Amino acid sequence: MADKGDVNLGGAQFASHKWAEPVFVVSVMIGSLIINRRKNFSILRGDTSRSGTLSPTSEGRPMLSDDEHATVRFQKRSCFGKEFTIPDTSAFGNNLHSRVLQKFPFLIEMFYWALNYAAYSFTKAIAASLYATKDGVTELAQEHGISILNFEHDSMFSIFFPIKEVDFQTFFTTGHPLALTFFNRIYSLVHIPGTVTFLSWYYYAAPDHAAFAVARRTMTLGNFAAFFVFCFYPCMPPRLLPESFGFHDTVRQENAESVWVGGKNVNQLAAMPSLHFTYAFVIGCTFIYHSGIHWRSENKALQQSTFGRCLWLLAGLCYPLLVLSVIVATANHYYLDAVVALFTTSLAFFINRIWVLLLPAEGMLLWVLRLKKPVPTTGQRLQGAKKVKEDESDYRYEVV
Repeated sequence: MADKGDVNLGGAQFASHKWAEPVFVVSVMIGSLIINRRKNFSILRGDTSRSGTLSPTSEGRPMLSDDEHATVRFQKRSCFGKEFTIPDTSAFGNNLHSRVLQKFPFLIEMFYWALNYAAYSFTKAIAASLYATKDGVTELAQEHGISILNFEHDSMFSIFFPIKEVDFQTFFTTGHPLALTFFNRIYSLVHIPGTVTFLSWYYYAAPDHAAFAVARRTMTLGNFAAFFVFCFYPCMPPRLLPESFGFHDTVRQENAESVWVGGKNVNQLAAMPSLHFTYAFVIGCTFIYHSGIHWRSENKALQQSTFGRCLWLLAGLCYPLLVLSVIVATANHYYLDAVVALFTTSLAFFINRIWVLLLPAEGMLLWVLRLKKPVPTTGQRLQGAKKVKEDESDYRYEVV
């Protein structure tokens, strides 16, 4: 553990984080591909079940489409009351690459994640170009960070922030080094690895794909809201403020930092809003939703025990609070970063269907690639279990 006088920074992240985290993320993705695959469907022969979504390949029909499929057909979709058309790519369902997607529909989610990361890299490049000719970008980001502290603790809004960030960190650096070590080592784990694990799990566990899509679209839109702020409001995190403010960088010790929180691919002046809390808030709300405390029927999920519902509810409340404690105790964010993230994420939830407006572009891309968008497997496990339960309830013993 690193010490600076009477200040104990806790244990550093393991050096293995640099390679273990990417390996973990890739393993989760591969595992999700396998778990969420479409069963009873053969890439070469088609769907072998009676209730499958695809028909078996006709005898003698080639696996690749021919020119008869080149005509563009359209289907109608609506978003916010406005109707629009998108290319109908169902004719390409028997193409080999379409059948691979039908077998492993989670590949589409991985494609969306890649687009999300590309958008982050793009906004980082925009921010770099905006301030390329300004030598004072670091000074500007520092001013923004200091102004946040003044807003929180030296204004009429100080009643909402009774504990200063530096005092919160000092509580751990002076008397609770084991807790700080725990925070240091999960700081990067709860970000990308934890979020990828959540999305992989919820794709499998959600009551239906619509519920999963809301969570995914909300998280993505929250990302873009943060990216927009990053471009025009550079903000220095507490750990980079002058030493006179009393903050310490507890995570980045001995060069043992995660690939997700350091290096050239990370914007170090992007404290506002907190993406850590953006993800944590979406995950927490999803846990609360998944607890089923507001469901009055079994239309969306199987009946859960009271104990199970309480566990999901507790997880939904505690996870965002844990992440908030981690990002503040390690001096990576201000309280206001989490508050802004809460508001941007809430707004993202209410307008998450705005992403549906991109369906025409997605449809054109699918048509150009001669791909049929796969039917998600989300919810099929619950639907199958529900059907078994209904069959059992319909069975009656006759008195002989």
